[in-house]
Amino acid sequence: MGVFSRLGDIINANLNAALEKAEDPEKMIRLMIQEMEDTLVEIRSATAKCLAEKKERTRLLKRLEQQKLDWERKAELALDKGRDDLARAALAEKTALGDRIQHLSQELSLYDEQLSKYDNDIARLQSKLSDARGRQRAIVMRHRSAQHQLKSRKQVHNEKIDDMLHRFDSAENRIDHIESEAEALDMGRKAKSLDDEIEQLQRDERVEAELDALKNSRAGKE
Repeated sequence: MGVFSRLGDIINANLNAALEKAEDPEKMIRLMIQEMEDTLVEIRSATAKCLAEKKERTRLLKRLEQQKLDWERKAELALDKGRDDLARAALAEKTALGDRIQHLSQELSLYDEQLSKYDNDIARLQSKLSDARGRQRAIVMRHRSAQHQLKSRKQVHNEKIDDMLHRFDSAENRIDHIESEAEALDMGRKAKSLDDEIEQLQRDERVEAELDALKNSRAGKE
């Protein structure tokens, strides 16, 4: 299974689990980014291991190629001395080394292919991780804004608040009625004297005090 296929399975599984638990978007995006970061570390570790193995195989290949040349020189020397049997044995060793060299060369090609895949995976994952981090900031902002909007909408449509405002309206209506009665008593009378005006001021103060007391009383019951 490819790195990205496995990563996709992990992320999808975690997302589904988060959705089932009704987890918040901020937590889900953090979870996805953590999975991507962990996978990136894993790929880098695998790349380092692959590079180390390739270097080891490359050193072995050079030793085998040198040994192959040595056996070729030994075969030539044996022929020069008229020892076909030794030359034949030396060439057998050379042939065996040639087979190992060919197999090892094929292995090195596979290492190169794997390293190329790792390089592409790292580049793609870094790009996706950068994109995810950028989107994370936007998601966090949108999520918190949505939470504030939801809270304010709940307050606007809160029945308790509506009931409290209704009580304020009732209180104001009662005060209006009291003020109207007071005003009615003064209708038809002569111009107010200084004492009357001062008494009116005192009456107004009592009305305002009653209004404040009524409001405080209503607010304390909420």
